[in-house]
This record gives sequence, C-alpha cells and structure tokens, in this order.
Amino acid sequence: MSYGPKSKKIYRQAARQVDKILKGAKPADIPVQQPTEFELTVNTKVAKALGRIFPQSLLVRATNVTE
Repeated sequence: MSYGPKSKKIYRQAARQVDKILKGAKPADIPVQQPTEFELTVNTKVAKALGRIFPQSLLVRATNVTE
C-alpha cells in the first residue's frame, strides 16, 4: 500500500520550475508549491502473500488497485 502525491503532477511541476530557471529566473525567487492531489495504491497480490487483508471500503477509495 502506498499513499502520496500524484507522480505525474510532481514531474510536470518540476519541469516547469526547471524551465523557469533555464529562462533566467533565480531559484530563490520561484515559490515552493505543495502537492494538492494524492493517490492511494494497493497491491492485493502482495498483501495476500504477506497475510494481510484490506477492507473493501479501503479498496473502493483507492486510486489504483493492483491484483
């Protein structure tokens, strides 16, 4: 099980910041932005191998469920 910011969004934001720096902006002048979207990923195959069972209510809320 993993919970964290959406990876694609983080990479896109990093690319935008690098673009600003390459265009001459000072890194100290670029504001720090916090992620606003998160994802929950559950791997049920590994959970079963470890003897763990996730409640259905958690699996319904998960962004990604890998079997």
